[in-house]
Amino acid sequence: MNNRILAIIPARGGSKRIPKKNIKPFFGREIITYPINAAVKSSIFETIIVSTDCDEIKNVALMAGAEVPFLRSEGNSDDFATTFDVIKEVLSKVEGKYDYVCCIYPTSVFVTPEVLASACNELDKDGSATSIASVLQYSHPIQRSLTIHSKYLASNHPDFYNYRSQDLEANYHDAGQFYICKTDAVLEEERLITNRCIPYVLQENHAQDIDTLEDWSIAELKYQLMVSR
Repeated sequence: MNNRILAIIPARGGSKRIPKKNIKPFFGREIITYPINAAVKSSIFETIIVSTDCDEIKNVALMAGAEVPFLRSEGNSDDFATTFDVIKEVLSKVEGKYDYVCCIYPTSVFVTPEVLASACNELDKDGSATSIASVLQYSHPIQRSLTIHSKYLASNHPDFYNYRSQDLEANYHDAGQFYICKTDAVLEEERLITNRCIPYVLQENHAQDIDTLEDWSIAELKYQLMVSR
């Protein structure tokens, strides 16, 4: 690939449920260093920028090999700023034009250099796609999902409830690990999963949202399982 590719890792300092989550030690080193190292070792990015409002995160990011050319604006440092807002801000401040922009979340301990390079290659080979996103398959068919009406369970999709699992179409959800987008498309559509987004399907044990301390413990178990194989 001869395209210019920018990696952005959005890492705000004000985590409430897990204080200092983005630099909390994960098996001996700050968790944000995992995606930074993966991005560096992939050798596909011209620039790797950490967007943060926190000097402590900035220092860790710089030591790990990322750039922090500016601190995030106050408007993009509160609970209401979206990931797209952060991506747009960085793109507005960097020099030159990048063909692709990749967003990697700071707690993506499972992302690897090989996965990032593979996903970018898949997007580059697909002439019609404008983005690629990491996804996971739902472990249970969503066609059998239930809701509660007046204290009683009710099927959301009663027409499918008695179907065999193997006869139901697979469904996927955002894995919250990374997105790679054509820069023009993400700016035009103002979202990371664009209208022509292709999936990069991850193994169930190679991803974990980390929003609570319980999530953190699950991530540790999954990571130990992954590295032991």
